[in-house]
Amino acid sequence: MFNKVILVGNLTRDIELRSAGGFMIGSTGIAVTRKYKNGNGENVEDTLFIDITFFGKLSEVANQYLKKGSKLLIEGRLKLDTWQDQQGNTRSKHSVIVENMEMLDNKNTIINNSGNIASGNQVINTKPNYNQTQNNEKYEYVNNDTIPF
Repeated sequence: MFNKVILVGNLTRDIELRSAGGFMIGSTGIAVTRKYKNGNGENVEDTLFIDITFFGKLSEVANQYLKKGSKLLIEGRLKLDTWQDQQGNTRSKHSVIVENMEMLDNKNTIINNSGNIASGNQVINTKPNYNQTQNNEKYEYVNNDTIPF
């Protein structure tokens, strides 16, 4: 299954950094606003508040450079959190585990989950390039008109 989320918004609070077994975890929230015109032609803003979590080096970098109100783009995956409330009812909510981020207030700095940082016009490419051949084989051109189907 494919689980990918891309959001642009502002942090709702400073990052809460903690350590679990020597591994850093950062928690905060992001406010994402959708602007549109309703059926009457009026401008409407719909804001969602979403909890987000950073892990490892990414949490340390986020804690160092981001604060409440910082604008950023995040890429990550949805996670369903469940717990029991004081009345014994099962509660749940969705949150986002951040895998990559781009700080939009700070000269377009891009940071991925392994803590690699690029600024300005540099781009981090952590995905393999599937268009490259693994060797220098020559391929023969095939004309689509000669294919019998």
